Amino acid sequence: MAPTVVSACLAGIPCRYDGAARPDLQVVAAVEAGLAVPVCAEVLGGLPTPRPPAEIVGGDGYDVLAGRARVLAQDGHDVTRAFVAGASAVVEQAREHGAERAVLKAKSPSCGVGQVYDGTFSGTLTGGDGVLAAALRRAGVEVESR
Repeated sequence: MAPTVVSACLAGIPCRYDGAARPDLQVVAAVEAGLAVPVCAEVLGGLPTPRPPAEIVGGDGYDVLAGRARVLAQDGHDVTRAFVAGASAVVEQAREHGAERAVLKAKSPSCGVGQVYDGTFSGTLTGGDGVLAAALRRAGVEVESR
């Protein structure tokens, strides 16, 4: 059976923007059993942990991949290239492992599935996928969020 790609923070790895993890017991068990591969697109894209929170401005992950939107950190730095590079690295890992499914962290500008924060840093959600979720869907990987 092909492994599932999972957000590393859900696997208990402290890689979120705030330096924390958000372990999901099912995801942790899948990783421990060798059934899942933990990844963090933001770290793979070169961003440190911890780091300022970031949100997509001007669209969703598909718009970022198309160059129509950007990912900005709360401190104003444009981190779009890091998000796109990290998403590309995860897609490559998914292909190498033959993964057909991904379980990603909800609402994240990388991993959000169906909902992401709206770019105002006000806690307001809007429809759309994060950059990694969009890249994985484009690569034919089924995505879900937790």
